[in-house]
Amino acid sequence: MPLRHPPLWKADAMTPRVPRRARTHRRLAATASVLLALPTFAACSGDSSDAAEEGKAPEDVLAEAATKLTETSGIDLTLATGKLPEGVSGIAKAEGTVTDAPAFDGSITVVFAGQTAEVPVIAVDDKVYAQLPFTMGAWDKVNPKEYGAPDPSQLVGEDGFAGLLGLTESPEEGESVRGGDNNTEVLTTYSGTVPGDAMDAVIPSSSGDSFDVEWQVNDDGELRKATMTGVFYPHTDPMTYTVEFDDYGTEKEITAP
Repeated sequence: MPLRHPPLWKADAMTPRVPRRARTHRRLAATASVLLALPTFAACSGDSSDAAEEGKAPEDVLAEAATKLTETSGIDLTLATGKLPEGVSGIAKAEGTVTDAPAFDGSITVVFAGQTAEVPVIAVDDKVYAQLPFTMGAWDKVNPKEYGAPDPSQLVGEDGFAGLLGLTESPEEGESVRGGDNNTEVLTTYSGTVPGDAMDAVIPSSSGDSFDVEWQVNDDGELRKATMTGVFYPHTDPMTYTVEFDDYGTEKEITAP
């Protein structure tokens, strides 16, 4: 069914590009190298993370995190940025549950002409539905790219964050910190870059040639937080989006409205 109500905002038209397949991951390092490379935590923790204990190369850690994303039954996701560049219409926040159907139930907050609107969204069966402003709660089938948004049901799949993990170039292991509920998890940071055309799947208006990324992975190999920095909107300065991933294994039946 076509969109019955004209959108109140519309992102710049972009030509979506298909992200490349994740490159082949390197083998585990030799045992002697592993023993020499084992990191130790700072005072915040006396234990090493599982990834560090096993001596996994950063590529292998990110590959495992990608597999965890694609194999989970569901996950709660929150994407946000502090502030959009002045005069830009785009995504300020997205939050909801993504399942392996794939499907999404949540909301997307966009900014247009200085005004902010939170739009309830359901995505299922390759269709995206939204309750647009001033429609008295009616659900309309929409093309999310008209609003500068991706199909949210695809955010954790091969064309979403799982794909970005595999496409991370020159990943390096960084510090380990406490996080999660009551600081019960040890999160290890891995930094690198991803190609600009791959980022289109997450933010369709992405305009940079490459983006700096930081991934925080817990002891169980689960991606818990992503920080992405670069030019997300044409003719603007670099900015940062953060994404948090919680409640792996969530089960929720999502149906079309």
